[in-house]
Amino acid sequence: MLKSEMFEKVKELKFDRKINVFEKDRTEIQLFRPSVLSKRFKDYDVKKNFQIWLKEDNREFRPNHLRVMIDLNLRVRSRPDLKEKLLIAFDNIYYGKDPEKELKSLKEEKFGHYLNDLIIIGILAQLLIIEQEYCYNKSSYFDPPTLFFQGWIRTFLDSPKEVDNLCMSVSNRQPPAIKYTNMENKKHKKYDPRSRFKMLWYLAE
Repeated sequence: MLKSEMFEKVKELKFDRKINVFEKDRTEIQLFRPSVLSKRFKDYDVKKNFQIWLKEDNREFRPNHLRVMIDLNLRVRSRPDLKEKLLIAFDNIYYGKDPEKELKSLKEEKFGHYLNDLIIIGILAQLLIIEQEYCYNKSSYFDPPTLFFQGWIRTFLDSPKEVDNLCMSVSNRQPPAIKYTNMENKKHKKYDPRSRFKMLWYLAE
C-alpha cells in the first residue's frame, strides 16, 4: 500500500493490541502501540510511539534499520547488475509509493544471499520511514530527518565498503556520505527541490 495509507493504519493503532499489516510465506509484519513506555523512550509521545514486529513461524522479534540495510547489501553483492533497479525501487518507496508495486519487477529475480523476502524488506523500509517521520523528536542535520535512513539505504546498495564497516558507522550514528543526501537535504547548501525528480542523481555526484 502507499505510505499515506500505511501511515493512517499507524495513526489508528489502539493501545496494547497487535495488528497484522502484511503476511507472506508464514512471515507476518505486525504493529503494536504500548500504553506504557520504557525509560529509554520516556521523551516519546505515547500516543505516537509504535513498534514494528516480525513473526517468522514461532519466532517474534522487533527488526531494526540494520535488517533492511544488511539484506539489501547482501542482495546487491550477489546481483550487482540489479543495483540501479534496487536503488530506484527503494527511492520510490521513500517518496511514498507502494512497496509491492515498486518491487514487482524484481520478484522473479534470484539473489544468492538475503535475510527476508524482498517485499517484506520493502514494507519494513516503509514502516521505518514512517516511524522516523511520526515519532522522531530530536534535532537533526537532515531536513527531512528521514534522509538519515534513506541515505544509508543508498550507501548499503552503492558503496564498495565492507558490510561490517558500514554497520559500525550506522551503529555509531555517523551520517551517510553527503553525496547520498545533499541535494534533498533542506539544510545543505546544495539542496535542490528538483532533485527527487532526477532519478539516481547521487550516482553522478
